[in-house]
Amino acid sequence: MNISNTNGSSEPSQISFPSADEKKLALFRQQKALLDTFLSSGAISQDQYDKSLNGLIEKMGIKDDAGRK
Repeated sequence: MNISNTNGSSEPSQISFPSADEKKLALFRQQKALLDTFLSSGAISQDQYDKSLNGLIEKMGIKDDAGRK
């Protein structure tokens, strides 16, 4: 059995996995989006949002502009 990749060769394709920093940033953005939803729906106040977001940034070691829109 000969398995070929998309370019027709039988050599294995290079698979790229996200780095730990990319995974951490993706998780941060998901959690920030959830906070954004809570704020926009009135489930939390602006003060609660700010406190939670700042805690998230600090605990995850995110740079200041990483998740900002």
